[in-house]
Amino acid sequence: MKKIVNFLTWDWKIGRDTGLLILRLVFGFILLYGHGFEKMSVILGGQEIQFMDPIGIGANTSFYLAALAEGVCAILLMLGLFSRLASFILSINFLVVFIFHAFMLGDGFAVLELRFFYLFSFIALTLTGPGKLSMDYLLFQRKNEIEKT
Repeated sequence: MKKIVNFLTWDWKIGRDTGLLILRLVFGFILLYGHGFEKMSVILGGQEIQFMDPIGIGANTSFYLAALAEGVCAILLMLGLFSRLASFILSINFLVVFIFHAFMLGDGFAVLELRFFYLFSFIALTLTGPGKLSMDYLLFQRKNEIEKT
C-alpha cells in the first residue's frame, strides 16, 4: 500500500515531461490533421476562401489567422518549438471559436465539447510549457542552465 501512495504522490519528472509530450503530440496532430491541413491546402492551392468573420476583421483575414493557428502553431506545438507562444495563439483561436459557436450560433454541448477540450488543453500547455522533451528545452532551457553555472 505504501508503494501505491508513493507512486501517487511522488514528483515523477519524466512522467510529467512524457505527459506533456503526449498532450502536445495528440492535440497538435489531431488539430493539424482535422483542420490545419485543409486550411493550409486552400491557401497554397490558391482556392477561393469562404469562411466566417466572427470578430469583424474580414473573412480572408479570419481564415489566414485560423490557418496560422491550426496549421503552423499545431506543427510548432508538436515539435515543442516556441511552444508557449504557439499554445497561446491556439488558446486565443479556440476562445474565439468557442464564443462564436456558443453565443453567436447558439450551438449545444455536442458541438461545444470538442472546442472546450481544445481551448483548455492549449491554456494548460501555455501555463505549463512543453516540458523537457521538447525543442524549446534543447535550444533554450539547457543554454540558460549552462549560463547560470
